[in-house]
Amino acid sequence: MSPSDDRRPALPQLRAAAATGPPYEESFLNALRTDPRAGARQILLRCERAIAREAKSQAQAVAMLKFEREAWDAGHARVAGVDEAGRGPLAGPIVAAAVVLGDPIEGLNDSKLLSVALRDSLYERLHDEGHAIGVAILSAAEIDASGIQPANYCAMIDAASALSDPPDFLLVDGFKLPSCPWPQRRLVKGDRRSASIAAASIVAKVTRDRLMVEMDAAYPEYGFARHKGYGTKQHLDALAEYGPCPCHRQSFTLGSRHRQTRFPQDTDAT
Repeated sequence: MSPSDDRRPALPQLRAAAATGPPYEESFLNALRTDPRAGARQILLRCERAIAREAKSQAQAVAMLKFEREAWDAGHARVAGVDEAGRGPLAGPIVAAAVVLGDPIEGLNDSKLLSVALRDSLYERLHDEGHAIGVAILSAAEIDASGIQPANYCAMIDAASALSDPPDFLLVDGFKLPSCPWPQRRLVKGDRRSASIAAASIVAKVTRDRLMVEMDAAYPEYGFARHKGYGTKQHLDALAEYGPCPCHRQSFTLGSRHRQTRFPQDTDAT
């Protein structure tokens, strides 16, 4: 072993340093590039992969602000993304959220494409980092009274109205909202195309899922914590045995073996 080998950091020390980034100091990367040890080359490869993942995530975050930038360029200062969760279930509320992002957040996407852990993490970041959030919740009884689609529209407008400072433009996932007091743009699959809508989808879904866990504690026989009110076999079997509870949408559960009104774009029960 040469004297210079003695001065090289031990591989566990290099692995620990690699685990802290990216970003990495260029001097650290250069040291790995000139280190002849096989273990150092492996660490460098991990660092390069992490850098590539970070660059991809940053590029996606920029791309997800395309529609927000177009609205800003048109003179709108408070652009809110709006989305909802819970159109399709047999039980529980419909929850809508409106979000005005203060700064870009990496990792935002359609809430149904994210793990529970990542959804929860992004939900906490959205609430902790100064982003403007409005939420509206319409109960099963309100859905029965007005119908699911009017309730959906109402929840979205109510969520935007709940923002502490009113928006001046809405990016709406999938729908054009009738009688909306603000200019708006409908984006099909907007929760995968707009950062603000993706943020709203996360807030709406996490809020609703947590409400369904609370309902599960009150009515454990239906398994709400597991299926979140969707028409799974477990849920349909419980309905057949116990009948509907006050959390159920009577307009959805009445009919042949509690037939479910289906909305293919809203069938995530995880």
